[in-house]
Amino acid sequence: MDITRRAMTSASHSSPKPLSKIACNRLQKELVEWQVNPPAGFNLKPSDNLQRWVIDVNGAPGTLYANETYQLQVDFPEHYPMEAPQVIFVPPVPMHPHIYSNGHICLDILYDSWSPAMTVSSICISLLSMLSSSTAKQLPDDNDRYVKNCRNGRSPKETRWWFHDDKV
Repeated sequence: MDITRRAMTSASHSSPKPLSKIACNRLQKELVEWQVNPPAGFNLKPSDNLQRWVIDVNGAPGTLYANETYQLQVDFPEHYPMEAPQVIFVPPVPMHPHIYSNGHICLDILYDSWSPAMTVSSICISLLSMLSSSTAKQLPDDNDRYVKNCRNGRSPKETRWWFHDDKV
């Protein structure tokens, strides 16, 4: 899952398409489930926008990120859950070998390994696990180059990620 990649040259910067009926129903179901059984360490900020969720992430006790809070932004595409949501950290982002200073996250389940069976809760648990297993607070080796290539609001979903670090 290490972060060597090539940024794709095409960039689509159009506004998001409205959610399909299937996506709306699925998200409403996930929202109810979250309210009944929220994942430990996460707090969903109230909003009227079903297409964008903002979630506080609390670092797990006993980890490098204990007592720290970060914010995730989850944007749902028209055809969620058949298509993965875009998930980024809102700056200031955690210093982590798989999180870029622009908030983009190198985690395979957000891209190539996405499954419609996954939920926002399962994404959150995976991200907390990724943070918790880190042994060093550092930016990815190619942070500066990657961030420079992602100007103008480019989505992390437009990146060709190369996942080969299975330690984190």
